[in-house]
Amino acid sequence: MTNNIHVDVHHITRVEGHGNIKVDIENGVIKECNLAIVEAPRFFEAMVRGRHFDEATVVVSRICGICAVGHQLASLAATEDAFGIVLSRQERLLRRLMNCGEFFESHVLHIYFLAVPDFVGAKSVLPLVKTHKDVVVQALKLKRVGHSIGSIIGGRLIHPTSLFPKAMTMIPTREQLEEIIIKLKDAQNELKQGVKTLKTLTLPQFERETEYVSLRKKGEYAINEGNIYSSDTGETSYKNYRDFTNEYLVDHSTAKRCKHNRSSFMVGALARFNNNHEYLSDGAKEIASDLGLKAPCYNSYMNTIAQFVELYHIADDTILAAQELLNMKVEVEDRKFPVKAGTGVGAVEVPRGLLYHEYTYDDDGYMKKANCVIPTGQNLNNVENDFRALLPTILDKSQEEITLLLEMMVRAYDPCISCSAHILTVEFE
Repeated sequence: MTNNIHVDVHHITRVEGHGNIKVDIENGVIKECNLAIVEAPRFFEAMVRGRHFDEATVVVSRICGICAVGHQLASLAATEDAFGIVLSRQERLLRRLMNCGEFFESHVLHIYFLAVPDFVGAKSVLPLVKTHKDVVVQALKLKRVGHSIGSIIGGRLIHPTSLFPKAMTMIPTREQLEEIIIKLKDAQNELKQGVKTLKTLTLPQFERETEYVSLRKKGEYAINEGNIYSSDTGETSYKNYRDFTNEYLVDHSTAKRCKHNRSSFMVGALARFNNNHEYLSDGAKEIASDLGLKAPCYNSYMNTIAQFVELYHIADDTILAAQELLNMKVEVEDRKFPVKAGTGVGAVEVPRGLLYHEYTYDDDGYMKKANCVIPTGQNLNNVENDFRALLPTILDKSQEEITLLLEMMVRAYDPCISCSAHILTVEFE
């Protein structure tokens, strides 16, 4: 058994943004165990201050090139909450389609390009082009589905151009909706083949029960709307998000930390699965069973498998949404609503977990203040607690194996580090 371990990973690979792992163990005792976020801070809450509500959605999508849709949907929800805007059935269905594009692009990127190389001893996806060409081709096909749907509904998937509080400026034709259905059915066939690939992978054995937090809405696998649900404390209004996040600072991070009922909690695909698995489609439930994912699951490494299961469910859900739109007269809606002073909260699930936007507007619809709470920031404490639970069980492994398992743990959470960095240090002299 190794009693003295020193891990110093300067910039974890295959994650979005910059983060370091530092672990020091002396005589079997953990002296230091940090996931340090060293990404330069983002100041988007300040950027939207003073801007008109029509501009906010465009600006905040630039927080991230991966979660641009999620930030826009959270922004829209916050503005709609502030002004009392009631969405039509058409708008809700179109947003389900838009979200599908982002989840496909993001989950496929993580599963195939960022996580899978760990299990085949590769440093990146590039060597897999030679050794596992069929898997790489499959991944590219699935990613293309996400971008295609995003382009049809949003003008483009990255920083969409069609989503605004007053109206959705692009409306899909009947032919485009039929095309989306065909693409998603083809994608489901690819996902069924992907199950065979994932079944060949051996995930690390690990278990640590924690608090799981996600949206919840009776009767559906909540993504776009719902209340906040904790596996510890139950359900509460999305407006009470501050009671769940309780943000605070640590010295080794430019990202804020969160805690609720315990010292940490988890958001993301595994949290959604644990809290809402009964609402998955039948096909997604079959895939979960085939891949050994059962609720409750306390292995954080299985977050990657939960993402894969979600892809199949979201395809099923989006096919139903597109079919419903085909039976409607889909047209541009010019929403009328009073512009007034007020505060609104938007809570949506993005690929990495629960995202909150809160906006306060003046009487003319200009932003007075904003707050964004990012999923990765909510997960950081939980990653470190996973480290502390994992390390005593792997001290018999080599330094290289221990380092890899820690990096794989971070990658399992699929962090979006750039989104999470929101701290500005000011020194007065």
